[in-house]
Amino acid sequence: MTAEKLTDLLVAALVRDHGKSKHHWRKVIGPIRLYSPATHPHCNWTATPTGGFQDIALIETLLDDLRMAHPLLTA
Repeated sequence: MTAEKLTDLLVAALVRDHGKSKHHWRKVIGPIRLYSPATHPHCNWTATPTGGFQDIALIETLLDDLRMAHPLLTA
C-alpha cells in the first residue's frame, strides 16, 4: 500500500461515517510521512493531523486501526 492509497482510505471512511467534504478531510489529515523500514521495522509511516480536536480524535482512531492492518507502506 502507498501513502496516497492510505489517505484515500482515510478520506473515504471519514466522509462516509462523519460527513463533510473530501477536501476538508484531506486538509485535516495532512501528508503521510514515510520512514525507512530499516529504522522503523514495525510501522514506517506517521500522520500529524491538524484542526479541531474532534476531527483529530476521529482521525487518530482510524490511524490506529490502519496501523494494525497496514504497518508498512511503500513509496
